[in-house]
Amino acid sequence: MFSRSSNTAPRVGLVLAAACWGLGAILSKAALAHLSPLTLLVTQLIASLAVLWPLLGWQHSAVLWNRRLLALGLLGLLNPGLSYTLSLIGLTLTTASLSALLWGLEPLLIVGLAWLVLRERPTSRFLLLSSLAVAGALLAIGLGLDQPGRLLGNSLILAGVACCALYTVLAQRLEAGFSPLLTVTVQQSLALVGAVLLWPADLSWITLAALKQIPLEAWALAALSGVIYYGLAFWFYLGGLQRVSAGEAGFFINLVPIFALGGAYVLLGERLTPAQWFGCGLVLLAVVGLSLGQNSDQAAGALSIATAERTSTKSS
Repeated sequence: MFSRSSNTAPRVGLVLAAACWGLGAILSKAALAHLSPLTLLVTQLIASLAVLWPLLGWQHSAVLWNRRLLALGLLGLLNPGLSYTLSLIGLTLTTASLSALLWGLEPLLIVGLAWLVLRERPTSRFLLLSSLAVAGALLAIGLGLDQPGRLLGNSLILAGVACCALYTVLAQRLEAGFSPLLTVTVQQSLALVGAVLLWPADLSWITLAALKQIPLEAWALAALSGVIYYGLAFWFYLGGLQRVSAGEAGFFINLVPIFALGGAYVLLGERLTPAQWFGCGLVLLAVVGLSLGQNSDQAAGALSIATAERTSTKSS
């Protein structure tokens, strides 16, 4: 999806992934007013795969199964499978703002897990910018102290966030040269298998008559959210993850609540407070600072190599 020679394209992909997740979260919350969590998840994954598989065929990509592809695909059971099952159930029990607040903790979990699993030791600049981004996300989301949180819902969402963080770390460790489109399609397919196996537990208390009463607009909303939330978002995210570290990829997730708030402003007519606008600015400032810092480090490294080569040539 991205050229290996491009330093900017992977980060653009990560920003687009954050935008898709932010918009998809709004659509999912709206769909939960009509659909149960597991029914919504199954519908979203079917809609996503209805787009991904034809795209894969259009690219003439042959699916050659091997152990590495199977291992990478099985991560779909973790995310979006288990992760979004837990988060969608939790979202029905708590508020959207508290849910977004908990998802804002994911980058920190990714950095911690990347340190433990991949030995990616974070730099002091990265920690400083991450702290700035998290602080901005908290301001942008709002602490939601005026809204009664529910312990069970928040706990389920936090468990889903932990699954997502572990997925990011393991996905980079297992990256084996597969295209992002192939990877996300296989992962979504296996996630759908897992969701369908769990679906009878949901259908045990939902009657066929109740499903027939769900308006067509709700099914369309669920399908659209699936294409955006699972198909496009994961495609962009995996494309970026193949070119940057797990810690840096997780850093861009701080943008998800920003896009969610922007979408709520445009689509739902919600208005931001001055503190929330300030928080959005902090997140954007941190992301720009990280991107500029990475480019500066790469330029410095290239200059150092060039200088060493010139010195070696002169001495010889």
